[in-house]
Amino acid sequence: MNELIIFLAQSLVEDTEAVTVTESETEEAIVYELHVAPDDMGRVIGKHGKIAKAIRAIVKSASFKMPKKVIVEIK
Repeated sequence: MNELIIFLAQSLVEDTEAVTVTESETEEAIVYELHVAPDDMGRVIGKHGKIAKAIRAIVKSASFKMPKKVIVEIK
């Protein structure tokens, strides 16, 4: 799942080297934190959060067989 999130983010940003994903797990969910350069934050979020919602939808559909809920946070 990390590779998918990194691929999606690197396709959107200018500074591809700054894209990182960290994974943490709670009892209910697996949380992926996407970190991008501050200048690229707007590109990843998009107008009214449309791109961020699309990234979350793609990750959610890719993880439907996983036993836990998957959450993507953009930082």
